Amino acid sequence: MNQSVTKPAAPIFKDAFKEQVRNYFDRIAPDLDRWNQRNWYYYRDLDRLHQFFIPIGSRVLEIGCGTGNLLAGLDPKIGVGIDFSQGAIGVARAKYPHLQFHCLDAETLTPEALGTESTFDFVVLSGVLGHLGDIQKVLQNLQAFCHPRTRLILTFHNFLWQPLLHLAERIGQRRPQPPQSWLSMTDVLNLLTITGYLPVRSGRRFLIPKPIPGISALCNRFFAHLPGINHLGLTHYIIARPHVFADANECTCSVIIPARNEAGNIRGAIARLPQLGKQTEVIFVEGHSQDDTWNEIQQVVSEGHDRLTLRAFQQTGTGKADAVRLGFGQAEGDILMILDADLTVQPEDLPHFFEVIASRRGEFANGSRLVYPRSGKAMPWLNNWANKFFSLAFSFLLDQPLKDTLCGTKVLRREDYEHIAAGRSYFGDFDPFGDFDLLFGATKLSLHLVDVPVRYQPRTYGQSNIAHVREGLILLRMCLYASRKIKFF
Repeated sequence: MNQSVTKPAAPIFKDAFKEQVRNYFDRIAPDLDRWNQRNWYYYRDLDRLHQFFIPIGSRVLEIGCGTGNLLAGLDPKIGVGIDFSQGAIGVARAKYPHLQFHCLDAETLTPEALGTESTFDFVVLSGVLGHLGDIQKVLQNLQAFCHPRTRLILTFHNFLWQPLLHLAERIGQRRPQPPQSWLSMTDVLNLLTITGYLPVRSGRRFLIPKPIPGISALCNRFFAHLPGINHLGLTHYIIARPHVFADANECTCSVIIPARNEAGNIRGAIARLPQLGKQTEVIFVEGHSQDDTWNEIQQVVSEGHDRLTLRAFQQTGTGKADAVRLGFGQAEGDILMILDADLTVQPEDLPHFFEVIASRRGEFANGSRLVYPRSGKAMPWLNNWANKFFSLAFSFLLDQPLKDTLCGTKVLRREDYEHIAAGRSYFGDFDPFGDFDLLFGATKLSLHLVDVPVRYQPRTYGQSNIAHVREGLILLRMCLYASRKIKFF
């Protein structure tokens, strides 16, 4: 008795997969803009997402650029688009002659093939991962176009939407798609890790891809970011940086010490401060003290130091934020640190911060007082719970796990601070403390934020300058500000 045997479907090998995808985009290239216009609401959100993270005037490389609309919308200083569809590249060149477009295969992409040895500030892969035959190879190739501060921005569809997107194709609301891979957030995070990148931020957004008056805007701006619901977002995004290490001994350091009514702590700060890197600069910024702080600072600076370079300035403005900006503006070190003059964070702990930033294991080091045991005198129970509450609130609002946002010790590279200062117009002059000006700016730049535990000690001289009720209200205002400018922008 003859039996019929069903043969298994032939596998789609990489070369055949790539050829199908290439033929598809060559065929549909003249209609890509028409389909994009039909789904303008979705593509406008993608534009806004990338424009939030990529400052105008950056050097941008886009892989899978299509007809160039996203790249052009970023207004780059140098914009280079790569696509393996000759038809799409032809349309892009005609529309945006001021940008550079190349018909190249990302799997064989090299600086020589691109005709440049320049690196880029941002590398964008928007909606392209599922169409790549060898994602791992592409990500490895892109290392050659990265400097230590380069950011990869990857966006891709939530695989939970696969049935709905297939339905949209059938009813003519989405252009028919070529063969593609469906990737989870975990898949992409793993691919980045094994190809030498460090993911620094990820998120999900966009619940309703069609404009429904009174509903879409509300759902996409607010509900899409709420815990639990955000797992249903259509768009997944990940921001990553090259995982590089540097020699910590090659860096110099500037320690900024804002001081108001801290005369009894000035000498202790200098005596206890270790040398950091090959040269350590200490900058005191005195702010309208009622005691002998300024005279004590001047005396210490005039005496000099065998290991440290000492400098001092007086504020004309007021507040810690103004003092930090003055100190950072005068600093000459590669790495910038804040050390509060009350010495509740011990100067002996600063090498931990320095090593993290100098070695590039992190890009913004935030002190955490909530790890090691601490006395009730150093942090009363109400302060302790308030710190935990605001840490949870800001971790949610910034999409960054931060254990102690209110610790005054924060450390970053001077070049990163200069980028924060250059982009300060987005947030404005909103922060009297200085902590959130730095945290919010670092978040917008997608810096790699890390917590560094410190041992928090009671002050031994003077009294706290904190007005708990007034500053608690300011912190609530900071939460509202972060929700409007970052979380629900």
